[in-house]
Amino acid sequence: MELRALHRRRRALFWSKVLPYLPYVLQSGVAVLLLIISIVFAAWYTSFLRDLPPDLPIRWIMLFLLGPLTVHAGFRTYLQPADILFLLPQESKMNSYLTPAFRSGLIYKVPGLVIALLLIWPLYQRSEGVLHPLWLMLLVLVLLKALSTYGAWQELRIASSRARTGYRLLRWCFILLLVAIWVWQPAWKSALFMLLLSLNYVLLLRFPLKHTVPWDHLIALERSGAARTMLVLGWFVEVPADGQKVIRRRYLSAVGNRLPWNSAEAYRYLLIKTFTRSELLGIVVRLTLLGMVLTGWNDQSWLGAALYLLFVFLIGTQLASLRQTHQDSPAASYYPLPAGARKAAVLRLATSLLLGIAVLLWLPMLALPGGDPALTWGSLAGGLLLAWGMRSTWARKWREEDEE
Repeated sequence: MELRALHRRRRALFWSKVLPYLPYVLQSGVAVLLLIISIVFAAWYTSFLRDLPPDLPIRWIMLFLLGPLTVHAGFRTYLQPADILFLLPQESKMNSYLTPAFRSGLIYKVPGLVIALLLIWPLYQRSEGVLHPLWLMLLVLVLLKALSTYGAWQELRIASSRARTGYRLLRWCFILLLVAIWVWQPAWKSALFMLLLSLNYVLLLRFPLKHTVPWDHLIALERSGAARTMLVLGWFVEVPADGQKVIRRRYLSAVGNRLPWNSAEAYRYLLIKTFTRSELLGIVVRLTLLGMVLTGWNDQSWLGAALYLLFVFLIGTQLASLRQTHQDSPAASYYPLPAGARKAAVLRLATSLLLGIAVLLWLPMLALPGGDPALTWGSLAGGLLLAWGMRSTWARKWREEDEE
């Protein structure tokens, strides 16, 4: 069996399932929304560059923006559970199958890093201290990205889950430190320090016990990556959403336990437990925190209100994916559940979450001084109306789909 050709066929098969949904995503208005966001951001950023605050921590902003993009690494191997049986005899030759996954994991993430660097470059040129040329800055960040990708690839092979977590934390600290050194220090000092530290990091990666091919771990990551892609598509169109990663969050295990124990609340209980253990919760939390920061930062202008409404809309779009949760569950066939209970539970949970998040996103506008009271309270009213309007849209759309 030609393993490299097998990888190409599996990649083509996966994207053949994804690409037919893209026209529906564009028809949903996401293209127009992205265009509007780009125009608004360009206008705001141009105005911001013309009148920079004198105490703006530009280099810290660069570290905050470029650091995570440099460290982040991910891979799509397209491995399947049956490979443990059928490809195990060729384990010694699996490098020809896995090398394209490693290469793609690096190449496809570099454009995002380049775009972020180009966006922040006008800001960097206005900072005080050491300034590196653009080509040199880009070269160093790409090399650090390659080093982080190599480290992440080696982490996948580590046998112990505890050691894997420790090395992942080490990689984040190590790469962020190198990015910080490069941003603040002269080129020759930074290059010497990065070279010595990188050699030590590569040597440290040789110590843990590793699998030749971590079959179970790679298959689990592939299932999670495919489910994440379908989850994103599920914000715009009806798609299968099987195989989503279950995350153990013990500190949230008590959420939902006080619901009445009756058939009318069965789906609500199930949805709450699923939501607290899904990747969707992490996405919503990250978007909420980012929205609070940006909204609070611009609370004295109309841009803050626009950002507030934008984040309410984005989070609401993601909460709409709860409709795919347990859609094919056979529970209704052998439990005495009311008709339409799942749809009602989804609407109730998604609406409650969105209204609560709308208030949470608005709190920085209330807490920070200097804002216009009319704009502040008007933003809250607009956010709550938008959340309720999205609820009405969900109900009408899902009713029409059920009738069809």
